[in-house]
Amino acid sequence: MPCRFTSYALTHIGLVRQRNEDAFLDRPDLGLWAVADGMGGHEAGDFASASIVTALDAVQPSADLGDFAEAVAGELVAVDAALHARAAKLGPTAVIASTVVVLLAAADEYACLWAGDSRLYRWRPGEPTGELRQLTTDHSKVQEMVEAGLLRPEEAYRHPYSNIVTRSIGGGRLEFGRLRARVEPGDRFLLCSDGLTNMVGDAEIAQELSAAPPREAVLRLRDHVLARGAVDNVTIVLVMAEPAA
Repeated sequence: MPCRFTSYALTHIGLVRQRNEDAFLDRPDLGLWAVADGMGGHEAGDFASASIVTALDAVQPSADLGDFAEAVAGELVAVDAALHARAAKLGPTAVIASTVVVLLAAADEYACLWAGDSRLYRWRPGEPTGELRQLTTDHSKVQEMVEAGLLRPEEAYRHPYSNIVTRSIGGGRLEFGRLRARVEPGDRFLLCSDGLTNMVGDAEIAQELSAAPPREAVLRLRDHVLARGAVDNVTIVLVMAEPAA
């Protein structure tokens, strides 16, 4: 069944950081959403995330979702090259980089591509609070350790290597994770930076996504992060698929 898409998005600096290095794109008119998390500790992470969002905002949509996704990937590759060139002018050890997760949707299907540990979740109606599924796999050192059986998933965000990503825009090896699948009416897609997932567990995320319209759900998730100290920037984009009129 063809769907139409509505969304709500926000970013918050948090309660500890001095600047917000996150950025987001919220373009339901194009069927295009993104979250970019500038890599803390590097030069100009906020410039990197803003560069990604600016480039994606200029992508011309295509009637074919696969072509649209390739256009998005092409823009991100161009940003990657530009960030490498800018960093090279600052010195041999300089890095200007950001993670990214992108959602594209049209009619009855969606596509996603990502690099780093910003995530995409899908919540699908069910009992009692629906099914929440993490669609992306983190490109991070701790995820590699989890997959190797060296670390339990619940220990990952506390680990000293939790801030080390293995893929990014501008930060070294660029290889996108990709997926494409069908959309069902009632699906809710959550794009977020790790400022959310390091503070709020999957069960709580599922509860909030099941209980409220997109705007209220996003605000409630933000409030959970703030109540727990908001040690990082947090960015949340929630997209809802509804039956097309």
